Amino acid sequence: MPSDDEEKPGACAVFPYDRDLVRRFREAFPRARWRAAEQHWFVPGTTAVQRLDVWVAQELQNLDRHADEKGRDAFAFEPLESPYLTIADDLRVRTPYSRTIVEALRSIPWAAWDPEERIWRVPFRSYEDLKARWEDIEEAARRNEPAARQKRREEQKAHVSEPSGRVQAERRRRRYPVPGDDLPPLGFPVSTDRWGIVVFEDIEGEPIQDAEVADLYPHMRTDQSGYVWARWRMPTLHEVYRTRPSRAEDDPELRAVRGWWWASREELRERARKLREVERMQRARYEARKASADV
Repeated sequence: MPSDDEEKPGACAVFPYDRDLVRRFREAFPRARWRAAEQHWFVPGTTAVQRLDVWVAQELQNLDRHADEKGRDAFAFEPLESPYLTIADDLRVRTPYSRTIVEALRSIPWAAWDPEERIWRVPFRSYEDLKARWEDIEEAARRNEPAARQKRREEQKAHVSEPSGRVQAERRRRRYPVPGDDLPPLGFPVSTDRWGIVVFEDIEGEPIQDAEVADLYPHMRTDQSGYVWARWRMPTLHEVYRTRPSRAEDDPELRAVRGWWWASREELRERARKLREVERMQRARYEARKASADV
């Protein structure tokens, strides 16, 4: 900044102390003097402001270069390996389109969309930020692959053939048949073959008498005796994040009989994704109502 020194023209420079930075400053401005009372450097001369601006710009460029080198070292120590990531003079991300991916990459400092190459380019200085978001980015990319989208469409078509009215009515009852001698834990997210990941809150002691519901629950179709109703609710996003995934897959025969199991990592990720979408929709509706109220 320009100096208010009335005796001679010049400019003042203030920056955090760093031995190498001070050395480079003294080399660039040998006539500069430290003023202890004001706690700043004084650079004499009528062109001091312009020369300081040039020096600061060069230092910032060097800092960026240093940050890129540090990011390269971090990548070499703990690299990301993915078909969606290529390495050149920067990090290049190419994925199927996903709003989740776009939002994640936009939040990374210095990341930019290259419209000609149709890729996201991330400098190495932002490697730690990319690595922190990479799990969500890669999961969204796999979910939006053409084959994955086609599989979901086929599953949706298969569900259409079910008696949707009865299914929705049953869902609203928030009940689920479980074996009376193999009850699920209460208060913890677990997977079910009908409603996905849920949290059971209560168990009814009486055996199920309604035989007609058996066709809605695959695990009841072989033997309807011994099942009781368990009351459930949807988990919160915090509960899903806090749940440890199952390390070993349950016995398929056991799953087929009891209808619930400890959730895997992929199942927890999918439920968390859906809950985040619900939160975004609710937030968007709230902001829209608030905006209309303000008008």
